[in-house]
Amino acid sequence: MTRRTERLSQQIQIEISDLLCRHINDPRLKGLISITGVSLSKDLKNARISISALGDAANRGDIIKGFTSASGFFRRELAHRLNIRVTPELTFEFDDSIQRGVELVSTIERVAAADKMEADAIKRHTKRK
Repeated sequence: MTRRTERLSQQIQIEISDLLCRHINDPRLKGLISITGVSLSKDLKNARISISALGDAANRGDIIKGFTSASGFFRRELAHRLNIRVTPELTFEFDDSIQRGVELVSTIERVAAADKMEADAIKRHTKRK
């Protein structure tokens, strides 16, 4: 990825996050939603935007539908805000990395608690002898 592509990806991510927070009134796009990344094609005509949200899998479909229906608005606003020749076509995909991170942390906490209980049981058992 070239420096220009990286800078443009970051700027698109910032602008879409701002638009999502301040200008979108779609109830499907309310709640804890994050733009986790933007990847641009080499010709800068297509942008794949990764989004993440906490919640169940049923909401994910609604969130993607909400973003797809608002893609025209996002694209028009990007054209106004960015100084680029061609505004990329936007496609949205769900990124479950935050959800997987939360699950991983809870698994680690469970294992740590089980290890502590086992260590305490061994300690009590050795004191009895």
